[in-house]
Amino acid sequence: METIIEKSAEQLGKTAARLIADRLNAAIAERGHARIVLSTGASQFTTFEALIKEDVDWSKVTMFHLDEYIDLDETHPASFKKYLKERFLAFVNVGEVVFVDDGSHDTEKNIRRLTEEIRKEPVDIGVIGIGQNAHIAFNDPPADFESQEAYFVVSLDDRCKRQQVSEGWFADIGAVPKVAITMTPNQIMSCKCIVSPVPHEVKAEAVARVLGAKQTDPMIPATLLKEHPDFYLVLDEASASRL
Repeated sequence: METIIEKSAEQLGKTAARLIADRLNAAIAERGHARIVLSTGASQFTTFEALIKEDVDWSKVTMFHLDEYIDLDETHPASFKKYLKERFLAFVNVGEVVFVDDGSHDTEKNIRRLTEEIRKEPVDIGVIGIGQNAHIAFNDPPADFESQEAYFVVSLDDRCKRQQVSEGWFADIGAVPKVAITMTPNQIMSCKCIVSPVPHEVKAEAVARVLGAKQTDPMIPATLLKEHPDFYLVLDEASASRL
């Protein structure tokens, strides 16, 4: 594990983007293609802004994403598919895109499809945010560290819902969907490399809890990432302020 602390969220984004691009380019040089899993959310803004400027042959990249609300229309401002299309795919020519939501509104079918696609071969890099409750993807505490599934359905806890409201995605907590499809902790950990860009003061408590934990704890889901052999936690001074 390596912890990097940058002065600002903008510099954090540039550092995270460089780490991501380097791993993608190494995989492309080795095998002719690369596979990436992307997070969404307000904390990833600066990383996406920097990543689209990196020199990567995106036509040789397959992109997955971590999670999606169930039965939330793609036109809704909180749709992660909408987020990725507008903030990433509009700027780079990704070779293959595998969305969590295929538009079928058939959750079981979606999970089967996602499992088949993600397990065709290893993922080179996972870009994994950490939530205010220390969740990874939508794995809220207590997270299921035992499941061997690739994706499953989870219920969102109230703190996770409040984060979505505070970031401006929903008008109030009652408007936040109760359930989502998410990549499991086990599948996240199967990525060859994990980069976690975690900026802003609102994440300081979670960062302190994750780094202060003596052992992996399902009540602090992101502690699992510390067990990964190639994990980069990229902070700014605000998110590191309680260390």
